[in-house]
Amino acid sequence: MNSKVQLRKPETLHGIGASPGVALGRAFLLSRKKSKTPRYRLADADVEPELMRFKTAVELSEHQLLDVKATLEAGDGREHAPIVEAHRMMLMDPMLLDQVRHVIREEKTNAEWATRRAVRKIKAQFGQIEDEYFRERRADVEFVGDRLIRNLMGQVVDVLDGPEVPEDAIVVAHELSPSDAALLLQQGRVQGFVTDLGGHTSHTAIVARAREIPGVVGAEVASELIATGDLIAVDGARGMVVIHPTDEQVRLFREAIRLELESEAALGRLRDLPATQLDGRRIHLLANIEFKDETHNALEHGAEGVGLFRTEFLYLGKDRAPTEEEHYQAYRAVLEQMGERAVIIRTLDLGGDKIAQLDASLRQEKEANPALGLRALRFCLKHRDVFRVQLRALLRASVHGKLRIMFPMVSNVQELREAKALLAATRVDLGREGVQVADEIPVGIMVETPSAALTADRLAKECDFFSIGTNDLIQYSVAIDRQNRDVAYLYHPLQLAIIRLLKTIVDSAHAAHIPVGMCGEMAGDPMHALVLAGLGLDSLSMSAGQIPVVKRILRSSRHDEARALLDQCLALDTAEEIERLVRSVMEHRFGTSTTEMDPPVEAHTETES
Repeated sequence: MNSKVQLRKPETLHGIGASPGVALGRAFLLSRKKSKTPRYRLADADVEPELMRFKTAVELSEHQLLDVKATLEAGDGREHAPIVEAHRMMLMDPMLLDQVRHVIREEKTNAEWATRRAVRKIKAQFGQIEDEYFRERRADVEFVGDRLIRNLMGQVVDVLDGPEVPEDAIVVAHELSPSDAALLLQQGRVQGFVTDLGGHTSHTAIVARAREIPGVVGAEVASELIATGDLIAVDGARGMVVIHPTDEQVRLFREAIRLELESEAALGRLRDLPATQLDGRRIHLLANIEFKDETHNALEHGAEGVGLFRTEFLYLGKDRAPTEEEHYQAYRAVLEQMGERAVIIRTLDLGGDKIAQLDASLRQEKEANPALGLRALRFCLKHRDVFRVQLRALLRASVHGKLRIMFPMVSNVQELREAKALLAATRVDLGREGVQVADEIPVGIMVETPSAALTADRLAKECDFFSIGTNDLIQYSVAIDRQNRDVAYLYHPLQLAIIRLLKTIVDSAHAAHIPVGMCGEMAGDPMHALVLAGLGLDSLSMSAGQIPVVKRILRSSRHDEARALLDQCLALDTAEEIERLVRSVMEHRFGTSTTEMDPPVEAHTETES
C-alpha cells in the first residue's frame, strides 16, 4: 500500500530534449527492451542448417522493413521512408552478413550470438567517427541487429502488428527504432514520447522534430517508473518529464500548451514573410536538411533556401561508395524541389575510416584522434578520385537550380585553392564531354576551425561566401570533446572567446563584400537570435521547425538593439555573465517567443524526486 502511495507522488526525470514542445497525456508503454541473446555451440552437422536459418531471418527482416517503408510512403510519412531504406541497406550490407556467416562457420556458434558479435564490431567502427550525428548511427546498426536476432528467436512485433495507440497518448519506451517512431507519429494520436536511451541526433529524435512532436530521450529509467495509463507531462525543450503531476502542475502545463498553440498559429502566418527587422535589416532564414524529402517540410516552415545539405547519407549504410549517378540524382532532386531558392550543398564531411569501409583501396592506419585527422576536405584532397566523382555530379546537377558548393573543414588558403582548382579542372573535363554546367556556381567554405577563423580575411578573398559551423568551431576553440561529460560544461556558445571569433569572421567577410551565414546548432536557438543579428550575419540555417520562432524574434526587434546587446556581451568576462544577460533581455523582450528557454514547470520547486 505504501509503495503505491509513493508512486503517486510527483516525480521528475531529466533527459535530453530531443524535440521542443510541451505535452500532457496518458502514458502508453511500448516495450522494446532487448531479450538476452542466447549462445550455444553447434555440432558440425548443424552449421549449414544454421546458415540457412540466418538467411531466412535476413529475408524476413528485409520483408518487414519493406512493409514499413511502403506504409510510410502510402501515408504522410513519406519523408521518413529513406531512414527505413537506410536500415534495409545496413541489413543487406555484406560487411554485416559476411561477418555473421564467418562466426557461425569458424566458431560453430548460433546465429543470434554471431549477429550480436558482428553488430558490436560495426558499432565500434561508428563510435570512432567524431561527428555526433554520424556517431549516433550506432543506434541504427543496433536496431537492425536486434530485428535480426528477434526474428531468429521468433519475437519480432512491429508497431504495425501491436495494439493501437490511444488518442492523445505519450509513448514511453526503453528505446524506439526510427521505423517505430515514424509509424507511431504518422497515426496522429501521439502527443509526445519519452525513451530511456537515445541522443539529440538520433534518427528517432530527427523524426520527432520533423513531426513537431515533443520528445525526451536519454531519460534512463522512464520505462521502469512509468506504467501505461499514468498521467505524465513532457517538456521537450528542457528534456523534462513529470510523472503524476500535481493539479497546479497540470494547470501550468495546460496553459503552456494553450500558449504554444496560439504561438504556432501566429507563427504560421509568418511563413511567407521575410525575416526583416523593424529598422529594415533582413536576415535570410534557411533550412539544414539531410534527405531530399525534407524540402517539403522546409518550405512549409518558410525556409528561403537550403543552407546546408549534408551529403554523407549517400555513403552510410552501404557496402560500396555511391556512384556519380547516385550523387547526381540526389542533388538534382533537391535543386528542382527548391526551384529558385538557393541550395548550399556541402561536400563530403566524413572521416577516411568510414569511407575505407566502402572501398578497400582507401584503407588507412587507425587514427588516435580522428577529429583532428584525415577527414572532410583533407580526405578529399588526398583521394581526389573519390572527390572528383562528387564534384562531377554537383556540376552536372547545377543546371537544375541555384546551386552553391561548400567545402567543409578548411584550415588554410592553400587547401581552398587546391579544392577550387580541382573543381575548375572537373568543369573543363565535363565541357570536353559536352556536358552542360551552370555558368555561375558560388563556392564557399565552412568556417569551423580556429585557423580559418583567424585567417578569415585572407580566405574571404578566395571564395564567394562563408558559413560558420559553430559545433566544431566551439569544440576546437575551447579544446573540449562535447561527448566527454567531464568537460562538457565548458561548451558554451555565448562565451567571450567564441563571440570574438564570430565577430572576426563576420567582419572579414563583409570587408571582402561576401555574405556570411551560420549553419551550426547555435543558429537555431531562439536565445541566440538577437546576438547573432547584432553580429551582422546575413543568413541563419537551422532545422525547419526552428525557423518560425527565430523569424518572429527578428521581425520584432531592431538591428540597433541587437548591436547594443552584442556590445554589452563583449564587455563581460565569463560565459555565465553573458548567458545571464542574454536570457534576461530575451525573456523581457520576447516572452513566450523563446519558449525553449523557459520550462512551464520548475521541477526543483514543485516536484519530489
